[in-house]
Amino acid sequence: MSHLNNEPLSFAYWVPNVSGGLVISSVEQRTGWDVEYNRKLAQIAERSGFDYALSQIRFTAGYGADNQHESVAFSHALLAATEKLRVIAAVLPGPWNPALLAKQVSTISHITNGRIDVNIVSGWFRGEFAAIGELWLDHDERYRRSEEFIRAIRGIWTEDSYTLRGDFYRFNEYSMKPKPIGGTPQVFQGGSSRAARDMAARVSDWYFTNGNTPEGLQKQVDDIRAKELQFGKGWKTKIGINAFAIVRETEEEAKAVLKDIIDNAIPDAVKGFHHEVQNAGNSSPEREGNWAKSTFEDLVQYNDGFRSNLIGTPRQVAERIIELKRSGADLILLGFLHFQEEVEYFGKHVIPLVRELEAQEAGARVAAE
Repeated sequence: MSHLNNEPLSFAYWVPNVSGGLVISSVEQRTGWDVEYNRKLAQIAERSGFDYALSQIRFTAGYGADNQHESVAFSHALLAATEKLRVIAAVLPGPWNPALLAKQVSTISHITNGRIDVNIVSGWFRGEFAAIGELWLDHDERYRRSEEFIRAIRGIWTEDSYTLRGDFYRFNEYSMKPKPIGGTPQVFQGGSSRAARDMAARVSDWYFTNGNTPEGLQKQVDDIRAKELQFGKGWKTKIGINAFAIVRETEEEAKAVLKDIIDNAIPDAVKGFHHEVQNAGNSSPEREGNWAKSTFEDLVQYNDGFRSNLIGTPRQVAERIIELKRSGADLILLGFLHFQEEVEYFGKHVIPLVRELEAQEAGARVAAE
């Protein structure tokens, strides 16, 4: 089944507000985690045709992430430096209460003309929860809490008097004013387990998946569409897929960069990350999470970004992006080795080709009707 839609693809990038870059490798990564680097990066991304920036949420060091800026405050700094870019702030139920997040985001929406969205992260890093004294719930309980969290923030944003008698949160005729401007903030989430996909099919606006082939992505999208019908959801969940882009003038150059990254991988850190994420996935009833089928090479990039195969010339990468769109992708979430220069290069050489290919496909559909 084709899931190709008529809307232009959206492009997002991972905000490097956590040190260490996006690959677990000693290869050079000309990417900074500081505020000034990221302000400039946001401005480059905005000029280059990117629609979204996704900030990361980490509380503790690990796998090269020795320093971490808090996501909501950092997102606000990027919004202040831009005019059109939307920023998606990642948050963890547990450290955040829905009332606090709803209030924070509503205020930021007023300051930034409604350009703030949220990514609800159910949590995979058990050691992080232990370090900050947060209760570590069983796998499906984490997703039940996240679903209740999403229902709560959306209720607070949209209802004049919000009441909830939940298993995790309680609200009594809560009236939060002012409401967000520019429409209700969009709710993103990730995860590949049964519980994650079901949550997306019930309550989320967007579903992020790890890197995958077009065939693998289509299976996930088919599953979510079937579940939406089963649950009677009133809108379609949009789909974002992670990809690590290595775009060079020749395919040989791009593949050489990938080989260099993998040849210089830090084995102990990759194995430690693998152990942590496998524990998270194995705790699901079906014993399958985001990284269930990931190889060592896949895990050198945290979210299986190499599997999306955006590695090659601008034309090759643009054509593969269209294949992902045909399989149901509405958004490509991108990581890079050297963010500032590569975001600019991607915007100059790849996004225009994607728009050309989208226009050709739209023209072909019209001619066929």
